Amino acid sequence: MLCLAMMPLACMAQQGLKDAIGKYCLIGAAVNQWQSDGQVPEADAVLDRHFNCAVAENCMKPEVLAPAEGIFDFRVADKFVAYCQRHNLKVLGHCLVWHSQAPDWWFTNGYTASPASKEVLKERLIKHIKTVVGHYKGQVHGWDVVNEAINDDGSFRQSPYYRLLGEEFIEIAFRTAHEADPDAELYYNDYSMSGQAKREAVCRLVKNLKAKGLRIDGVGMQSHNGLDYPDLAEYEKSIDAFAACGVKVMITELDINVLPNPEGFGGAAVEQNFEFQQKYNPYVDGLPAAKQKELDERWLALFNIYYKHRSQISRINLWGISDGGSWLNGWPIAGRTNYPLLFDRQYRPKPVVNEIIKLYK
Repeated sequence: MLCLAMMPLACMAQQGLKDAIGKYCLIGAAVNQWQSDGQVPEADAVLDRHFNCAVAENCMKPEVLAPAEGIFDFRVADKFVAYCQRHNLKVLGHCLVWHSQAPDWWFTNGYTASPASKEVLKERLIKHIKTVVGHYKGQVHGWDVVNEAINDDGSFRQSPYYRLLGEEFIEIAFRTAHEADPDAELYYNDYSMSGQAKREAVCRLVKNLKAKGLRIDGVGMQSHNGLDYPDLAEYEKSIDAFAACGVKVMITELDINVLPNPEGFGGAAVEQNFEFQQKYNPYVDGLPAAKQKELDERWLALFNIYYKHRSQISRINLWGISDGGSWLNGWPIAGRTNYPLLFDRQYRPKPVVNEIIKLYK
């Protein structure tokens, strides 16, 4: 009788995030090279138990895949894809077109300092997407085709792509990606997606692409959140708005920053860098109980929203596996100790993980 009575508890102990959330959507994490190279068995165990998809944090970005013009280096990305296949993780490709983390030669005329022409950039863009998507045809579930092309005020970012090609660069990217792998899902991905101006601009973009007969399957809301941002009511409005455009909604780069932000910080633009000051790094020895409680409550508030909108959300993707590997330890201030993920520095699940699992039962 005792064994029978304990069976539900044992079953609960074996539950992972994918067992609960996976009934409704994909649940994944960003993986770094040292993890996908198989150097961290603790990371393997977390992925096996809790996740059913993964995205490469860096190794599928243009600066890694295309180090010089005419040269493609797929070695690290191939290892990532093979790693995902071994661990039964659907592969998400991140990202094909982004103004940041592009190789030095991308926007220049050969090895000179002069900018590339419109024709040259268009040719490079098409060649890169055809080559990369074609290389992984049938192996990648979906691609972040264009990343961060819209400013918070709803205008198009004045990136080299936009300055040379205008809004057409987005159409070129989606059209080329679809031609290279007609079965892959295609996404637009951006940060600060709860703002009204950006929300409306992304909806216009989605509708314009659809009106031109181009495939776009989903919108990624990056969700680099904090304890007091974004406004959760506005965040929900964006989920509803994107779903109403007829595309899937994805929470693509989820984490929660618990550290105080320097003056002038905002959004998730990687260009932001601030000088280290100890006042911005107050929790080197761990989070105080009150701050941990605040963080847990924020996680549960977010996952209550995701559960409420489970019919609209197709993927939830944490930006990293454990606290120690999070980019938020080094951005926007290098050398800090942050606690932004659901697994601690020893890859142990935080108590809130079980509370999240309970939400989906």
